Amino acid sequence: MAGWNAEVRHFLEAHRVGHLSTAGADGAPHVIPVCYAADAEAVYFVADEKPKRRPARELRRLRNLRENPRAALVVDDYDDDWTRLAYVLVRGPTGFVREPAAHAAILRLLRVRYPQYTAMALDDPERNPVVRIEPARVAFWRAAG
Repeated sequence: MAGWNAEVRHFLEAHRVGHLSTAGADGAPHVIPVCYAADAEAVYFVADEKPKRRPARELRRLRNLRENPRAALVVDDYDDDWTRLAYVLVRGPTGFVREPAAHAAILRLLRVRYPQYTAMALDDPERNPVVRIEPARVAFWRAAG
């Protein structure tokens, strides 16, 4: 596991949205913005209750991860002044957090970052799965400037 250094951890904590990339068995890429939280070991997101066309557990990103448990998450800074560009790219295997105590602990992390989650019933790991991305490879890049 690659893990975080202090600069990467600060960057992840300072940002609100990442872009998750998954691919199913057919290899077709799927990229979607996600709310996330990180601890010392991994990055997590939950299939939440924001308005969707299908139940959270049936989302394409989750279906893809069941077929191909590898993902990438990019969190970035864009600015028209390109000397301010930066990103963190986390790649690695994923897993669904099924153990109730771990699921609850990760929801606490997410609810601290996103108060909107406190009004959502996310406590059922089957209905609203939490996904863990293990950082097998972490790249941090900042424009020289």
